[in-house]
Amino acid sequence: MKHSHKHPVLNGFEDTEGWKDHWKEMPEFVQNKQEPYAQIIFRVDSKEDLNELARVTGQKLTKKTKSAWFPPKSHWGLEKKIYKDEP
Repeated sequence: MKHSHKHPVLNGFEDTEGWKDHWKEMPEFVQNKQEPYAQIIFRVDSKEDLNELARVTGQKLTKKTKSAWFPPKSHWGLEKKIYKDEP
């Protein structure tokens, strides 16, 4: 005997247009891509040089750092927002 188990949250997920019935008078979400004024590649010869670059820029930089904003900026935007239910 085969049982069909559907998760209540995913029930009807296959309906690609059904969400429109619930999305009435909701605000439009637009996230503009933030493009840098300039992109500069730094190459450093040693850990000491990397530490010096981190010091003068005021940023945490490691061998794994691929990019950074200057002045430092959070990738969360102005601040990380946490939403929680309040009684």
